[in-house]
Amino acid sequence: MSDNLVLVFDLETVPDVQAWAAATGLHGHAEKSLREQMGDKFPRQIFHRIVCLGALLADRGADGVWRATALEAPTLDQRGERDLIQDLVDRIDQLKPRLVTFNGSSIDLPVLRYRAMMHQVSAPGLAARRYFDRFAGDTVDLCDLLSSYDNHHRVSLHQLARVLGLPGKPEGVDGGAVEHLFRDGRHKDISDYCRSNVINTYRAWLRYELFRGALGEVEFAASEADFAAFIARAG
Repeated sequence: MSDNLVLVFDLETVPDVQAWAAATGLHGHAEKSLREQMGDKFPRQIFHRIVCLGALLADRGADGVWRATALEAPTLDQRGERDLIQDLVDRIDQLKPRLVTFNGSSIDLPVLRYRAMMHQVSAPGLAARRYFDRFAGDTVDLCDLLSSYDNHHRVSLHQLARVLGLPGKPEGVDGGAVEHLFRDGRHKDISDYCRSNVINTYRAWLRYELFRGALGEVEFAASEADFAAFIARAG
């Protein structure tokens, strides 16, 4: 695994009523009826369907500055779920980066593993390293680290971003709205929301690296400036 390469990622999901029906033996019911029976409680990770997968790749140069090289958040209307997963795990297998997430150990990584298995995706690079071990360091989960692994001390990514002076999520959109946006065919809104999560996670991670002394003040400022220029170019 490279210490000078990070992949920041975030999933947006909707409840998978068909998976839930298979698990509960309720096949044959109308999808609307199944969704009502699932209720409003946040589903277990195995009952999530990935509708958007955002990823940002950044590497650290010899000067100690982190530079973003790629950012995308494709949605289910652009690629099938299997393709979204395959593209990500292939990149991880090829590059062997450190993963950076916000609450990824509890949500994103378990969902990714379940959906990869469901779609029969081979992901040896993801499985062979300790990405799923929340204490190993191969995955940096900012939600875990900043709360000291204590649920009572957890904050949302939006709360953290706003306190740090970062943009936070787009106005009027949050994770709870993704299902409704998906039903309405508003894929771009989902992509924009996912993209904002990835950006805020990356910038919060840079701040954490400064805090723990892995980045000096000069390198941090240069990393932030480079990222601002990257976003301006990306549009």
